[in-house]
Amino acid sequence: MTTQLAAQAVLPTELSVDQNRCSASGGTGSSNDPFCTISAAAAVVQPGQTVLVEPGHYEEVLTMTRSGTPEAPITFRASAVRGDVRIGKVRSMAGPTTGSVIIVAGVHDVALRDFVVEGVSGAPAVTVDGSTRVTIDGNGIRGATASGGVRITGGSRDVTISRQWFLIGGGPVVAVGAGTVNAVVVGNQGYSRAGMVVTDAPDTVVTGNTIITTCGKGIDVAGDSPGASIRNNIIATAGSARQACADPAAAAAAITVAAGSTARSVVDHNLIDPVSGGPFYVWGGTAHTIRDSFVAATGQGVNDLTTNPGIDIVDINYWRSWITLRPGSPAIDSADGAAPGALPSDILGNPYSDDPAAANTGTGSGYRDRGAWERQGTLDPGAIDIRRSAGGGPLDTVATITPSHSWPVEREEGRYAFRFGDQAAPRISDVPRASYTYRRAGVACVDYYVSPNGFRRVNGGVGRTDQACTVTGSYYTAVAPTRLLDTRAALGIPTTVPVAAGGRVTLDLPQVGGVPAADISSIVLNVTVTGPTTAGFVKVYPDAGTPTTTSSVNFVANETVPNLVTVPVREGRIYLENASGGTVHLVADLQGYYSAHGSGFAPLAPTRVLDTRSAAPVAPNADLHVDLSGVLPADATAAILNVTVTQPTTAGVLTVYPDGTPVPVASNLNFVAGQTIPNLVTVRVVGGKVAIRNVSSGTTHVVADVAGYFGSAASGATQTYVPYGPFRIADSRTGNGLIGRAAGPLEKQAVASVEAWYYKAFDGGGCGSDCPAPTAVVANLTVTAPTTAGVLTAFPSWTAPPTASNVNFVAGETASNLAVIKTREARISLYNNSSGSSHVLVDQAGYFIPAA
Repeated sequence: MTTQLAAQAVLPTELSVDQNRCSASGGTGSSNDPFCTISAAAAVVQPGQTVLVEPGHYEEVLTMTRSGTPEAPITFRASAVRGDVRIGKVRSMAGPTTGSVIIVAGVHDVALRDFVVEGVSGAPAVTVDGSTRVTIDGNGIRGATASGGVRITGGSRDVTISRQWFLIGGGPVVAVGAGTVNAVVVGNQGYSRAGMVVTDAPDTVVTGNTIITTCGKGIDVAGDSPGASIRNNIIATAGSARQACADPAAAAAAITVAAGSTARSVVDHNLIDPVSGGPFYVWGGTAHTIRDSFVAATGQGVNDLTTNPGIDIVDINYWRSWITLRPGSPAIDSADGAAPGALPSDILGNPYSDDPAAANTGTGSGYRDRGAWERQGTLDPGAIDIRRSAGGGPLDTVATITPSHSWPVEREEGRYAFRFGDQAAPRISDVPRASYTYRRAGVACVDYYVSPNGFRRVNGGVGRTDQACTVTGSYYTAVAPTRLLDTRAALGIPTTVPVAAGGRVTLDLPQVGGVPAADISSIVLNVTVTGPTTAGFVKVYPDAGTPTTTSSVNFVANETVPNLVTVPVREGRIYLENASGGTVHLVADLQGYYSAHGSGFAPLAPTRVLDTRSAAPVAPNADLHVDLSGVLPADATAAILNVTVTQPTTAGVLTVYPDGTPVPVASNLNFVAGQTIPNLVTVRVVGGKVAIRNVSSGTTHVVADVAGYFGSAASGATQTYVPYGPFRIADSRTGNGLIGRAAGPLEKQAVASVEAWYYKAFDGGGCGSDCPAPTAVVANLTVTAPTTAGVLTAFPSWTAPPTASNVNFVAGETASNLAVIKTREARISLYNNSSGSSHVLVDQAGYFIPAA
């Protein structure tokens, strides 16, 4: 029975929406099967989840009806690195073409980020109604005549509207309605006929916005809205052309605070463009066209400026444009850095920067700019690094960008994006760091993106892109040997017909030990060939599109031969191919699997732990209980043993299994009378012991050499497995891979060295600084064309050959065996312990590395 991990009800952190990749059924929301619509995700999203929407035009109305929590909000985010995500109603849609596009109704703890929202006449593009702790951030919002941008209503509380770009034909860019409390409108830029309106909404914060109106009011605090805070804003009521208004007194006031709203309200550090001719302030019904008179009458606006703000609009017709400051603008380095609601970065996600050409006249840091945009020096993305998380799980990584700025900045923030290797699209981050847990071990690369304009597509491009890589390993979980495939009994395939010459068996593995195949890095199988009609070999590999040239099991006609195989799992299956001119039957027994959970590994120099030749052979159908406690730590969970049968009196099967458990149907070694044959075994350890059953009617001797163990980090088992193969890394027939040797067999008693392939060496150093060399290599060793009988032994280079053996062979026959070999400086050595010559082949399956 397969060992299963404890079930955990863990929700995915993301729900994916991609109209270009979704299935006809509408999708399930996974990254591999995304939803077709944002509304489908909104209907099922849970607290703590992010709905990530890929580029496209989503012609729908999004109504948010599900809530998060303060600790686990619900976030809707556009993946806008490689194209805008537009949501909105168009004339081609069925049904009405009026009303809000996004409705946040009666919910709490939700956020909407980085979309382009296309409003239509009749209602604001976004409505927040009766909701609490809502954030609308980083979106581009367009609207037709009189539609407006964002409306907050229905007694909402703690709503933040930040870093938007508004291009509104009519109506206010933001309207904070009656009963709303503690709204924060910060870091936005708007171009409209009307600016921001606050009505009967106490304690509203309006900070760091840039508002351009075409002869409409800039910021209008109406009704009973005491406690308003209006700071660091740039307000230009004469439009982008800066022309005087025809009737400025009636409509073009920059800041208006009604009589019922003056109590506790503060106005300061704003910059007002005077060219419209409208009053700078209307305070409690009294208009002020001169700042000094306003200061004298109210005590407000002491640090306000009324002058040309020196602004430019970048690409006004684009979906997410922005307004910049010219060199010398009075807004530069003159804001209140401690203003309520002030963001840690500007509308583009850039840090607050100290312009060396401007005097620092602001408060706080002294060099924040007024308005929503911060004038920047040059941003150099600098270096990118990805490494395994120290102290984390084996598949946990951290990617870091080290940006540099030509001007001093407050903090390292900006607009960054990371796409880790098994993600479909980049993820935007407001900080230059991102953590990610891969599902499988192996090469772990991250593409990173750095944009100085918040990934807005103006004048082509979005900034710099690059890539960095590391490598991750996996832990091992041993299981009681479990038969997965037997072509003789239609197990794993639908028929009992033997595998034809050149035929291939597909072994589907939707889950292993209760773990989904997508979370399995590799599996360990004992593969047995039986009943072959000709000589040949079996190949086991993970990818149907690129079959390997390496061998896993070598056999001759009518022979039954097993071999341990470690093979990656991709797309929930593996393949077994009969590379011979005849038919064969195949048997595969699961021994364990590698994943994010389980035990680490500790390699050992080959150590003999059992040799019955110094005592009595194992009796027919008898068990041998092998105590490994003198070699392994007390908490060892599994051992890697090279087990050899020698001098059997009859044919039979040897089964190695956890001590004290039922004898499984699976086998590890098949033998015939008089044969000496080894096989690598990975077996679960119980109470420091393993059991060996001689399933035959005769006696046999058994030899076992331990090559390593799995256990806890405290026991020294700190290494993880990296699947990297199958690759043929050495072949004496061609001379490839054998260091300092030309093509030709290994002579008697000769030693040859091989360098293990690993990511940094094989791929030219792209793995960066966190790419450790192998401490042990997993490889299938094959001896072919030996002229005499003998033994092949693999061991760490620059050490003496041990007495242990890996492959036993006879003259003229090809023999193979999987080995786990401790390395030294990434090299292993091979010792031909015979009186004749033989060719050797080394097929690597993977390697072990130290944990982070």
